[in-house]
Amino acid sequence: MPADSVFDIEAIRAQFPILSREVHGRPLVYLDNAASAQKPEAVIEAMAGQMRTAYANVHRGLHTLANETTEAFEGARADVTRFLNAPSPESIIFTKGGTEAFNLVASGLAGTIQPGEEIVLSIMEHHSNIVPWHFLRERHGAVLRWVGLNADGSLDMAALADAIGPKTRMVAITHMSNVLGTVTDAAEVARLAHAAGAEVLFDGCQAWVHLPVDVQALDCDYYVTTGHKLYGPNGIGVLYGKLEKLAAMRPYQGGGEMIEIVETGRVTYNAPPHRFEAGTPPIVEAIGLGAAIRWVEQFDSAAVIAHEHALYTRAAEALRGINGLRIHGQAAGKGAVLSFSLEGAHPHDIAQILDRYGVAVRAGHHCAQPLMTHLGVTATARASFGIYNTETEVDAFIDALARARDMLA
Repeated sequence: MPADSVFDIEAIRAQFPILSREVHGRPLVYLDNAASAQKPEAVIEAMAGQMRTAYANVHRGLHTLANETTEAFEGARADVTRFLNAPSPESIIFTKGGTEAFNLVASGLAGTIQPGEEIVLSIMEHHSNIVPWHFLRERHGAVLRWVGLNADGSLDMAALADAIGPKTRMVAITHMSNVLGTVTDAAEVARLAHAAGAEVLFDGCQAWVHLPVDVQALDCDYYVTTGHKLYGPNGIGVLYGKLEKLAAMRPYQGGGEMIEIVETGRVTYNAPPHRFEAGTPPIVEAIGLGAAIRWVEQFDSAAVIAHEHALYTRAAEALRGINGLRIHGQAAGKGAVLSFSLEGAHPHDIAQILDRYGVAVRAGHHCAQPLMTHLGVTATARASFGIYNTETEVDAFIDALARARDMLA
């Protein structure tokens, strides 16, 4: 079955105002979804409508607007709880993005980690899941242990098992790579970590867009996501944590909302999740994320996965016929992310030429420099597919790439 006939793709596209625009006189072909996805009207209106009719600060007011805004804000927390199958809303913390969520967990671990204790990472992690752990290495004497990949870009599970040992405090692994599209066996990663007495954190910023996620089934201690890749707004992220872990963690920031009592000689802290949401939270952004989740939930997840995979397959098969082109990451079951290099052509030049034909792709190291070193490149070009992309757009991408190859040859 052609990808475009899995569901009414034109009806879906009509809900994204930006997809009707042109770039350099050509229809926009937006294939930069792994960096940030476009927003449907439902998300735009949810945010604008809240600001038009019922905006106020949350939790601390007693007037009508405060109550209505608090209800919408906490409703978004309930949406995230349902979408991740978290056990309770108290286990869901709103942050300003995935990056802050990683830093929150690392900051909590900083209070107890001892010199020589280890953080296990894969070589394909995003910088957001690397740099906070370097802070622990620099400031607390933690040791970072790196796990490599198999030839197809899949995580080397044997090497992971060898890396986890009695000194391991945290295993922090992506659930789906933003560069390779590799989907890791997260449940097995968690099993290995817990068997050694370590905690486990998953970077789900890509995975929760393209896969059903059940944090209870995964048995992870922490799960990090971000809103802007799930057709929601930027400025909003999520940290799921097991409630007992959050209750034992020291606060990340101090200020309003995260306290119970403040006196001149002492302070006591609020219970999770509010303990970790100091100050005025990203209210409208959280409401927009809730709207994005409800929008995504109207579609059959298996149909969406099949649609995106068919687009990826169509593009990958065409690219394999281009001399000198290398696709990075071909693990079984990978997500719809296509990173590639073209011999003799810099990825930035490829992206700029594609842009002249209205095709938006990403070029660079994708915040994954250790992975670039592992692959033997300084950068790649990346096309990433979402729910609103079509076979026609894939063909436009392939045609534009062929033109770029001829120009750069």
